[in-house]
Amino acid sequence: MEKLSLFFNRIKELNFWQRIFSWSAIRTLSYEAYEQFKSLESKLTNQQEELDGLKNKITRLETEKEGLEKDIQEFEKTILKKDSQINNLNDKIEGLNGKVGELNNKVSRFETNEDSRKTDYEKNIAELNQVKKDLDAVRTRLSDERVKEKQKEFDRMKLQWSEHETTVEQRIKQLCQTHLVKYIDKVPFRGNPDNTIEICDEFIIFDAKSPANDDLTNFPKYIKTQTDNVKKYANQESVRKDIFLVIPPNTIEQISQLTYNMGDYNVYVITVDSLEPIILSLKKIEEYEFAEQLSPEERDNICRVIGKFAHTTKRKIQIDQFFANQFIELLVKCKNDLPEDLLKTVIEFEKAEKLNPPTERRTKQILTKELQEKNDSINAEAQTREISIPGSFDEIKKLE
Repeated sequence: MEKLSLFFNRIKELNFWQRIFSWSAIRTLSYEAYEQFKSLESKLTNQQEELDGLKNKITRLETEKEGLEKDIQEFEKTILKKDSQINNLNDKIEGLNGKVGELNNKVSRFETNEDSRKTDYEKNIAELNQVKKDLDAVRTRLSDERVKEKQKEFDRMKLQWSEHETTVEQRIKQLCQTHLVKYIDKVPFRGNPDNTIEICDEFIIFDAKSPANDDLTNFPKYIKTQTDNVKKYANQESVRKDIFLVIPPNTIEQISQLTYNMGDYNVYVITVDSLEPIILSLKKIEEYEFAEQLSPEERDNICRVIGKFAHTTKRKIQIDQFFANQFIELLVKCKNDLPEDLLKTVIEFEKAEKLNPPTERRTKQILTKELQEKNDSINAEAQTREISIPGSFDEIKKLE
């Protein structure tokens, strides 16, 4: 604008002489003014374009403003609806807050009760754990005691087996001394049986046999083998063809066969308890000096007595085996079926009990008269209590 203002001012002030002599300077100034004009025109064009762009923007903004106003109106309507909904929600929230308060009170009471129940539960659990611990200790102690008792019983059995030969020898010697039977310390024939007695010039052999170890499954096979081994005695002169194998009483239930007919001789499996009736039955023969002097009736009587002794012995062993099995089954049933607390009480009472059978004295004889009197007393008491007692084995078989 400076050049244009200067050009127009010079044109206004231009005189004649200046037009003649200074025209070149004015022309130069006109060129500069024109250049400035062109620049100014370009700027005006740009500004006009910018102005048109601004107008267009203003138009768009006004359009957008109208749209925004509509949106604002819609938004205000929405806000009003939201306000109404919010008011409704506030009412619901107030109602829910009341319910929440009630629930919080219930939760507080529940938590208080729950803490109390939890405390009681933990206390009960602690007591239960202590009871369980005590029961485990008692169970362990009882188990240990049973194991120890079983071990002691087994040790007693092994001791009885190890001393069986000595026990049989002492028992036979005692019976020989009591009933005036000759005991042979050194036999006059080949071999060395455990025990030999002499009745009517016959040597009667009693061999003591016991298990070699705690495995009783092989004991019957061992006894069967021994029935063959005693043949060396049966073939000797003056040796009775009836040979007795004496086994411990607590092994008799393992033996299913108690009598072996070996053709030339017979083998009988007996216990220590059977020694006395057998020796007495054999001693009965001494009443006759010579066998050929016996009448057929007397022979039958002797055979009948011996047969009855043998049957009585077997029957006694059979009954003992039966009741032993029944008692074992009963003990197992008590252990399995009784409640644990009752079983514990039963065990305590069992420990307090003590069973003492009559002791046997070496010099005191067991009299038949005393046994008969005791039997009569038992029968009288049984009749008083209306208990039926069989009088013979035939009646026992009928009861069975």
